Amino acid sequence: MDLAVQIKQQFPHFNTELISEIVQHALEKEVPKDTELLREGQFIKVIPLVLKGVLKVYTKHEDKELLLYYIQPNESCIMSFSAGINNQPSKIYAVTEEDSHLLLIPAEKLSKWTKQFPDFNSLFFLQYNLRYSDLLDTINSLLFEKLDKRVLDYLKEKVLVTQNNPLKISHRQIASELGTAREVISRIVKKLELEGKVKQSATTIEILDL
Repeated sequence: MDLAVQIKQQFPHFNTELISEIVQHALEKEVPKDTELLREGQFIKVIPLVLKGVLKVYTKHEDKELLLYYIQPNESCIMSFSAGINNQPSKIYAVTEEDSHLLLIPAEKLSKWTKQFPDFNSLFFLQYNLRYSDLLDTINSLLFEKLDKRVLDYLKEKVLVTQNNPLKISHRQIASELGTAREVISRIVKKLELEGKVKQSATTIEILDL
């Protein structure tokens, strides 16, 4: 499919002039699963627009991670946008959760395009609202929910964003993304299995309670 046509289909509020600018200046790229796109402390050179696939955004402290949110098709990363437009280093990590088709927008174009194209600016206001809600949900989950509910909700969300069930995922990966210990996750997943909410094999976990 012609790139301009695809952009218009996925971002219908973008006007013709903006689409022309994106086609001229953005890099279209197929990125394999588990590719690191951004790390903490790195200065932003490009901002991803997701055409297909899923990106995972998380923060990290020592050997523990905390999943912040996913970026799905027709979305972008507001934290990358904020760091890029202000020429500040990234405070987050971003990795492809699935094989992804991305448009990489040069950070040097952000300031001009947000002033020149209100429809481009509105995309990131929308992303800000989405991510703000995601972060509030994460904080509420950390503060008020039991870990077994957090684990089940985490697995359900991963099924929804990846469209894979069963999930090919390890207890260690779950523990890392939820900021806890592998032994704790193994105990909770076994409890969820006994409750009939999940079914696990050596390499996968299937969600039965969607």
